[in-house]
Amino acid sequence: MENETSRVVIRADKVSLWYGAKRALCDISMDMQEKCVTAFIGPSGCGKSTFLRLFNRMNDLIDNVRISGNIVIDGVDVYQTSIDVVDLRRKVGMIFQKSNPFPKSVFENVAYGPRIQGIRNRGDLDAIVEQCLRQSALWDEVKDGLHGSALGLSGGQQQRLCIARALAVKPEILLMDEPASALDPLSTAKIEELIYTLKNDYTIVIVTHNMQQASRVSDYTAFFYMGELIEYDKTPMMFTSPKLKRTEDYITGRFG
Repeated sequence: MENETSRVVIRADKVSLWYGAKRALCDISMDMQEKCVTAFIGPSGCGKSTFLRLFNRMNDLIDNVRISGNIVIDGVDVYQTSIDVVDLRRKVGMIFQKSNPFPKSVFENVAYGPRIQGIRNRGDLDAIVEQCLRQSALWDEVKDGLHGSALGLSGGQQQRLCIARALAVKPEILLMDEPASALDPLSTAKIEELIYTLKNDYTIVIVTHNMQQASRVSDYTAFFYMGELIEYDKTPMMFTSPKLKRTEDYITGRFG
């Protein structure tokens, strides 16, 4: 299922996080593998999204956040002072729960990042836009309406456009925070198929409330509860023979 020659791309070592006086994450250590899908599951408020946002320093945007421990991506501690956060966020793309296309055309949504990076040649931009829309399984649906407003797309199409927009700046890692929770079942299935395809080229970490989704799309699953990492293993093991009763109770729906 996952790439057997995987190397560790993201390493968390004894990571804790506080919002003011409230401790939201407690001593979390885990390794995430290259070109695999790692799913974070657990009840609302258990720290999944907070932990996810550490990888591209999105928590920096929140007041009174304090962090201890280390997050290392490709051998580099991303919280050292010399890190260029803009560069980090290019390398570590993020897809949010609610699709957030820019109020621009479909084309300009995807071309936005490459333009900022200095790509001006129209032929180059055309090629990037087409490639990223193809990668996000959207090209056939929008190729005749590239210059129409992105806000005219359906919810599922908008979310795939946001994935195309993230791909356009050539990330290595994609973070997805409940990317299908606001979508209908058909759109959700398309996003899941897309995740399965994208892991050939990208390392993906996904937060999901949907246990079936985690079991379908991920290679590894991490179960969080009240700010702690309870159990982390290959997904088939987590869903068929978890080591801890608390994990089994959550996965079988006895709580949460």
